[in-house]
Amino acid sequence: MQIGDVSKITGISVSTLRYYDRNGLLSVNRTSGGIRIFSEKDLESLRIINCLKDSGMKICEIKQFMDWCLEGDSTIEKRYRTFCEQEDNIKKEISKLENALKLIKFKKWYYSVALEDGSVSRIHDMDVSMYPSDIKKLYDDTH
Repeated sequence: MQIGDVSKITGISVSTLRYYDRNGLLSVNRTSGGIRIFSEKDLESLRIINCLKDSGMKICEIKQFMDWCLEGDSTIEKRYRTFCEQEDNIKKEISKLENALKLIKFKKWYYSVALEDGSVSRIHDMDVSMYPSDIKKLYDDTH
């Protein structure tokens, strides 16, 4: 596959694919004319690169991981630990986002009541025990 095909398949821009190749994240074969030819193995490497990038790893860290892959079996433990760390990072991020979502849901309710009233006065003065149970739970979880 040529670079344009890979870009369409993966959603990764051509310039980013070139950057990955130039900086050693991929080892793409080339034709005698210098055209990059991507294999299925390269597509799998791109899936890993995207996964690690999406999980918050920096490009230099991803490069290190990809170098470990090239080193072979002696780095299996390092690669395993990398995925364990990224799993922990993702779980922490999901927890932060879930908490943010709870607060957003609470504030949507808060402002929907204020919109109905044309003022925040009633809702502002309302005791938390008067909130609907699902809203009270959101409030308790975020305050």
